[in-house]
Amino acid sequence: MENKEKYMKEALKEAQKAYEALEIPIGAVIVKDGKIIARGHNQKEEKQDTTMHAEIIAIKKASKKLGAWRLNGCEMYITLEPCPMCAGAIVNARLDKIYIGTMDEKNGACGSVTDVLEDYKQNYKVEKENGICQKKCEEILKQFFKELRKK
Repeated sequence: MENKEKYMKEALKEAQKAYEALEIPIGAVIVKDGKIIARGHNQKEEKQDTTMHAEIIAIKKASKKLGAWRLNGCEMYITLEPCPMCAGAIVNARLDKIYIGTMDEKNGACGSVTDVLEDYKQNYKVEKENGICQKKCEEILKQFFKELRKK
């Protein structure tokens, strides 16, 4: 198994935690030098805080672990394309690259609706790669919303 899939499967484990907590199942992990240094999953409902997205939580944990706000040399694996808030945080954290499981055609800010990462005015560019474990990333979201509609 390629490392990309290995790390995305770890992000999916985080998404599963969110799913079980009745949060939108999105998960993220941050990797530096081949090791996961931070994990996060959505906790908006639990914390009643709109900023508690998987990406933001993972960035905060990585910054604390490294003792720096600049996350140079780090990569993030995220199950769903980041929203504008999270894409902005990714750029500001100076992550080297993000790997996206599936795109968000309604709110995505890394290529679907808009692309914060590619904005020519940004002073820092973050690379991206889409479609890592895409089917599994789509399935957990579809199942969550299917169950939610039944309730």
